[in-house]
Amino acid sequence: MADTAVLKEVLDHCQSAIPEWREMTVDDFDFDDPKGFSSFTIGVRAKRDIEPAAVLYRRLAGKENAILDFETERSTFLALGDAEIAARCLGYERDYRVEEFYSGRTLTADDVFDPALQKGVADELYRFHQLTPAGLPNETFFELLHDQWSALARESLAKGRATLPPDEQAMCDDLEEIYSAETRAKVMRCLPDRPPVFCHNDTYHGNTFLLDDGRVKLLDFEFSCLNHIAFDFANFFAETVMEHGFAEPPHFRIGSPRFTDDDLRQMISFYLDNKTHASADERERELSELVAETRTALMLSDFMYAMAGLPLALEPVQKIRFIPYSHQRFNKFLRAWDEAFG
Repeated sequence: MADTAVLKEVLDHCQSAIPEWREMTVDDFDFDDPKGFSSFTIGVRAKRDIEPAAVLYRRLAGKENAILDFETERSTFLALGDAEIAARCLGYERDYRVEEFYSGRTLTADDVFDPALQKGVADELYRFHQLTPAGLPNETFFELLHDQWSALARESLAKGRATLPPDEQAMCDDLEEIYSAETRAKVMRCLPDRPPVFCHNDTYHGNTFLLDDGRVKLLDFEFSCLNHIAFDFANFFAETVMEHGFAEPPHFRIGSPRFTDDDLRQMISFYLDNKTHASADERERELSELVAETRTALMLSDFMYAMAGLPLALEPVQKIRFIPYSHQRFNKFLRAWDEAFG
C-alpha cells in the first residue's frame, strides 16, 4: 500500500477531475495496491454511495520511455475513449490521468489459449486497427523506438556497470549491441511488406482485461502508433514463454514457446472474421500470410521487450532483475534472427 502522502496526492488529483468527490477525505476511500514500475496505476474506490463509485488513477510523471509526445499521446488516448476502446477519461494532465474504472481482471498467460478470449482480443484489435487518430508521427513504432529508447538503454547500461553485480555487469557489455546500427538493420528486415496502420504495440496478456460482463478490453496504450498488425498478434503470445519460481537467480527464464502455428492461426482467423473476402481462397491467402508475418514478428517482440526492460534496470524496487531479462530476450532475438536470415 502507498504511504499516506501519496494517497492524499492521488485523491487531490481525482477530486480535481471529479467534483462529486471534493468534500470527501482519504478515509472515505479504499485504495488498491499500486502497480507498475516507472509510473504506477492505482484503483480508488469510494466507501459511500456516490457516482462514480471508483476510478483508475494513472501517474504519468517520471515516464521517460514515451513513444509519442504528450499532446499526441493525450489526443490519441481521448480518441480511443471516444471509440469505446480505451476507458473513458475523466481528467488528463501532464502528471496524471483519471480513467473510468473497469471491473474484472487482467488476463493470464494461460488465458491466451482460450478461444473465446482470443476472439475478444481479436475483435478489439480489428476495431483498433481501423482507427486513424490525428497527429500521429509518420515514423513507425520501431523507428521511434530506436530513436527514443537507445539513449535510455545506453544510460542504463553505463550505470549498471558501476552498480550491479559482476555477472550483470558482463551482461551490460553484451547488451551494448542492442542499440547499434547493425541491430537496427536486423529489426527493420523483420518488418512485413505491407502498409503500416495504427497499432497497440504492447498487447501481452497483462494489457488485456476481462470485464465482469464477459467483454474483453485492451489496456495501456502508451506505445500506440503506426506499425504492422502482425506485431499486435505476436505480442499477445510473446510473454507466455516466461517461466518463474526457480531457486537460482534471477529466478526466471525464457522457455520454449507454449504456442504453435495453430494458435497463431486461430487468433488471426478470429480477426479476419471481421472482414469480407471475395472468396475462401483469398481469405486463406491472407490468413497464411499473416501467420507467417506473425511468426517473424515474434522476433520483434523479443527485441522490444529487451529494450523496454533496460530503463527499468536500476529502479530501486523491482519484481524481476531487468538486466538478465533484457539479456535473455535480446539473445533470443539474435538466435532467431540468425536462424531466419543468417
